[in-house]
Amino acid sequence: MTLELNAAFDGGNIRVVAIEGSGDDWTCDLEIVRDHQSDFFQWFYFRAAGLRGKRVTFRILNAGQSAYPFGWPGYRTRVSTDLDQWRMIDTRFDGGVLAFDWTGQGDLAWFAYFAPYTMEMHARLVARIAARPGVTHRQLGTTLDGQAIDYLRVGRGPRQVWLYARQHPGESMAEWWMEGALEWLTSPAAIPLLRDATVHVVPNMNPDGTRRGHLRTNAAGVNLNREWHAPSAERSPEVLCVLREMDATGVTFAIDVHGDEAIAANFIAGFEGIPSWNEARGAAFTEFGRRLAAHTPDFQTALGYDKAAPGTANLSMSTNQLAERFGAVSVTLEMPFKDHDAHPDPEFGWSGERSKALGVACLEVLAELLPTI
Repeated sequence: MTLELNAAFDGGNIRVVAIEGSGDDWTCDLEIVRDHQSDFFQWFYFRAAGLRGKRVTFRILNAGQSAYPFGWPGYRTRVSTDLDQWRMIDTRFDGGVLAFDWTGQGDLAWFAYFAPYTMEMHARLVARIAARPGVTHRQLGTTLDGQAIDYLRVGRGPRQVWLYARQHPGESMAEWWMEGALEWLTSPAAIPLLRDATVHVVPNMNPDGTRRGHLRTNAAGVNLNREWHAPSAERSPEVLCVLREMDATGVTFAIDVHGDEAIAANFIAGFEGIPSWNEARGAAFTEFGRRLAAHTPDFQTALGYDKAAPGTANLSMSTNQLAERFGAVSVTLEMPFKDHDAHPDPEFGWSGERSKALGVACLEVLAELLPTI
């Protein structure tokens, strides 16, 4: 039986350069496809069929030219044979080529940069949560490809909490986090938080990039997290409609959920360089991180990004824009494509399930902290 590769599905991304082999031993040379109208690429997700009894080496030839090649050392590819469990397999990065091996016990396997969260999964999440008591769903707008920007609201408290994710569509752990957060928000455990806050949730800011298999951009090749100073209907309708709703509600506390290619840890980044920075808001940001690290071993504060110098914040990025525009405590949460090395899992690494659990932990900490802000 011949070996067939395919990525023509929701979130798929790979280009076949060559497939060579016979009998038991095969080699597949591949390339990751660039985001449309962009030079960004790193996300991959594809299916291999006809694997049974074959030893296959997959080689991604252009990995060294990807957006973040420094993220490949120490990285391990995710593989699934049932689309439910995504395990890590040994992966090599040498000479700009990312390579991994698979011996087929069955006919089919799927390989991905991280456990995917497809638009079909997004639709099922939104349908499930929107049907629960106390939840309001609205479509805030549409993308350039005509997909819906889904918005969910829960709670009636005076403080306005915004949770949004997947500005960068290849960071699929961000929507796993959202699934955990939404499940908790619609459980009895959330009642104290919802007395204090109205929680606004956009589980996926970039449906077009998600479906197209992009790493970082929308259908126009635009990085949405560089559009918050001046979004437009032509370039970034996703940001335009969300920011319009934020202007209507105000923002007390915000979490923008992301993934980081290189740092093998969960961490937060803040808004230190904004013009209106003050120590009180800075202390609330720091306290959120401190309490979260004490609350779960899946978070830490030692590793992260360098802080911006005073007055140097990039206001086109959402965390900075919301802090400056609304006086919010604004948080960028980063999760790893690798593992959380301070609390590793040798089989699954950092995973969708652990991302969901971190979503719960973040909101449990926020429920305690928010009354003090």
